[in-house]
Amino acid sequence: MKNLYNKILISTFAIVALACSSEDDLTEDWIEVNEVEAPAPGTSGDLDLSSYIAIGNSLSAGFADGALYNQGQENSFPNLLAGQFAVVGGANFNQPDINSENGFNSTFSDIDNGVIAGRTILDLSLQAPVPTTGELIGSYSGDKTTLGNFGVPGMKLGDLETPGYGFPDVGNPYFTRFAADPNTSSVLGDALAVDRTFFTLWLGANDYLGYALAGGQGDEPLTAYSSTDFATDLGSALTQLTANGSEGVVIDLPPVVTLPFFQAVTWDAIELDAATATELNDGLAAVNTALQGTLSAGYDDSEDIARRLISYSEGDNPILVHDEELVDLEPYFDNLEAGMAITAQERAALVPYEQSRPLVDGELVLLSAGAILGTEADGDDTEEDTPIGVVIPLGFSFTEAANGDQYFLNSEEQTAIVTARATYNGAISATVTSLNDAGADIALVSVQPLFVDMLGLDAATATALALPTGSADGVQGIEVDGVTLTPDFAPNGVFSTDGVHPNPRGHAIVANEIIATMNARWNASIPSISVLEKLGVTFQQ
Repeated sequence: MKNLYNKILISTFAIVALACSSEDDLTEDWIEVNEVEAPAPGTSGDLDLSSYIAIGNSLSAGFADGALYNQGQENSFPNLLAGQFAVVGGANFNQPDINSENGFNSTFSDIDNGVIAGRTILDLSLQAPVPTTGELIGSYSGDKTTLGNFGVPGMKLGDLETPGYGFPDVGNPYFTRFAADPNTSSVLGDALAVDRTFFTLWLGANDYLGYALAGGQGDEPLTAYSSTDFATDLGSALTQLTANGSEGVVIDLPPVVTLPFFQAVTWDAIELDAATATELNDGLAAVNTALQGTLSAGYDDSEDIARRLISYSEGDNPILVHDEELVDLEPYFDNLEAGMAITAQERAALVPYEQSRPLVDGELVLLSAGAILGTEADGDDTEEDTPIGVVIPLGFSFTEAANGDQYFLNSEEQTAIVTARATYNGAISATVTSLNDAGADIALVSVQPLFVDMLGLDAATATALALPTGSADGVQGIEVDGVTLTPDFAPNGVFSTDGVHPNPRGHAIVANEIIATMNARWNASIPSISVLEKLGVTFQQ
């Protein structure tokens, strides 16, 4: 049982070991093997690329591996685009450099106890992402008047015009560090103060991603911001950005439930041998008996009780979770004790199962659960095992205030996320069309076909996720120069180790999608980026 966590990680991170002794050796070897000739110069066509600005969230900022750090910024898709723009006469691109090798990782940091974590890397010996030593978020000391990248991690579309969004100790610290005046500036206001002839805007994903990352707890992120408000805010921003005649690109929103963060740990990640399964079933038999006993103690939903029963077998088994949407069986367990069907001690042992059930196929487990599954809920190494997700429900805490189902998404929550994304994408498309009809010159780049192709979705699955079916070939991965790149954070993956943000290869793929659209719309021949020249996931042995 104590090896369960390692088994989960090994099955979660299917990693191929490479003969590299360190991260630096890997970088040097990769660059040496994958050197390519410089692309032939192209033309900017009908575009003026002399001054480019990018507006967005963490995707535009270059946030990756759970942190904003040097290498991530250098490989952000706006910075990669600017490099290709320079080939056709574009000017230098000024980013608000973080000047940190590893950045700051809020997930793994414990500031009160002096633990400052940085970006995560894949440790091949553990076959899991592990944090590096990081630094607190520092201020940008460069020239704020010529900034080009206004990507702010965590920013929602509705935050774009918020004055004082970077207000110290209250606002977004990633904007505080480079805002012209953190007390009064808005992100859009600072961006509009910079000369621009071309822009990219990629915003809106955080308006439903936050709900997904929280395991669907609370519906405020999905209901408070209507599609009408979304379209109004987007239209306002784009109207101001194009008022001086600038052309631009707007990127639509990705299907976040398909990201590795929601796919790496499966619903049936509890791998057991026959002997352990039998031992667990014997130990949990009293729980099943009490659950069934509630039907004679005032509870009248036999179907609900049936889905709560726990049964393990050899092989892969569903994770046992706390589900706060279930009817609380507390009063019915109390009735069993009052009727002397169970003792006070037995009643106390039933507390974790008042709102628990095994997951079912189709439910999504968050990557953050991977570090918890199989660990001891009681926090000790006594002979009595209490592994989380097996004996004690994932999400349950012996401190009542900490209970919650923040580690998985049920089907209803997934549907809400898919619907929100589809609704916002509809607003994006309609807003861009309306502004173009009024004389603007904005190209819409859709990343949705790319996801369908890379994920290898069939037409039925793509339709269920409100995605286009044109590229639904059922074959996972995309081929780039003879190499198949996968939708994960394995060595040939295109995502960073946080399971949400692209790695350098992923950013290069996005940049190439944008370049292809620009070339077609504006008669340009901007050269594409060599994807395989970029590093994939960073790891060490």
